[in-house]
Amino acid sequence: IPASVKGRDVSSYRDRHGNISQNVLAACNFDLEFMYVLSGWEGSAHDSKVLSDALARKNGLKVPQGKYYLVDCGFPNRRKFLAPYRGVRYHLQDFAGHGNDPENEKELFNLRHASLRNVIERIFGIFKSRFTIFKSAPPFLFKTQAELVLACAALHNFLRKECRSDEFPVEPTDESSSSSSVLPNYEDNDHEPIVQTQEQEREDANIWRTNIGSDMWRNANN
Repeated sequence: IPASVKGRDVSSYRDRHGNISQNVLAACNFDLEFMYVLSGWEGSAHDSKVLSDALARKNGLKVPQGKYYLVDCGFPNRRKFLAPYRGVRYHLQDFAGHGNDPENEKELFNLRHASLRNVIERIFGIFKSRFTIFKSAPPFLFKTQAELVLACAALHNFLRKECRSDEFPVEPTDESSSSSSVLPNYEDNDHEPIVQTQEQEREDANIWRTNIGSDMWRNANN
């Protein structure tokens, strides 16, 4: 989200597109409501670092028992956070049109992952259309800018619950720019806490993803 920053901190808030911004991590549900929002990180901060901060906070992001979150390729594939395959077609437009159907289990997995995770693009489209102050950098202290995101997210949830008729066309968003988004999805039946090294966790998460993709592909071709 565009930010106004002064002094020597400016460079750390410059994102990969060269814009001064704050990195906002959000989780949402399929009713287009925010479940968790963490604002205020520098635009240059890596998404996995922001997620680690969100998980470490006392009142931070919690993964419901028996659930997991879908995340985009800006995050590593890990236990409770299911990422798509890298280097494989992913965005919905990649599969649009005749002859562009998934050709293997990884592509099918990515297509279904993108179809579900697209809800985070939609919620930010509504959010930025509703609160047009975020189209440019607000002229406030940065702390206020970060708090403004949280306040507007709460207002968004209220309007979704109480004023569902207050809807309007959503401006298209650049999927590739939303790399800090997560959302809850299917059941994960493994409830037991497991202490693992990062390498073990990554390996187990990749096996988990492979099994899901294989089941999808098998079911689609039966």
